[in-house]
Amino acid sequence: MSEIFELRISRLIRAAPETVWNVYTQRTAEWFCPRPWTTPVVDWDLRVGGRANVEMASPEGERHPYSGVFLEVVPGRRLVSTGAFTEGWVPQAGEMNFVRIDTFEAEDDATLYTAVARHWDEKAMSAHRAMGFEQGWAAVADQLAELAEGVA
Repeated sequence: MSEIFELRISRLIRAAPETVWNVYTQRTAEWFCPRPWTTPVVDWDLRVGGRANVEMASPEGERHPYSGVFLEVVPGRRLVSTGAFTEGWVPQAGEMNFVRIDTFEAEDDATLYTAVARHWDEKAMSAHRAMGFEQGWAAVADQLAELAEGVA
């Protein structure tokens, strides 16, 4: 069995999974990047093989586009995407390709939200960690929680 190279964060969000899912998918630009970065472009087609494109922007105006596809979409429960392919299953080279797995699990009257970045090898995982995975993804999970709890 091969080793799984993954990084993960989890948050207990005081809102129902459907609420967290709706904020995640419909208000993505408001939480997807750690502030003060922004997400001026969210172009998603929430279906298997659909677009998973975003563009992130720094406060100084630096832009970082990301193109990918959704591999699995289970509304209200699970969303899996990757930048290893673009729409139409076109392979895409890149050192920072990984599979992203977001889950929304009911836990009493709250949601256990988990975000996983699964990498092809140790080198890619270590590079992602060194870029600030824990701090960055924790910040956006907190931003998602803040928005979802404000709706609940």
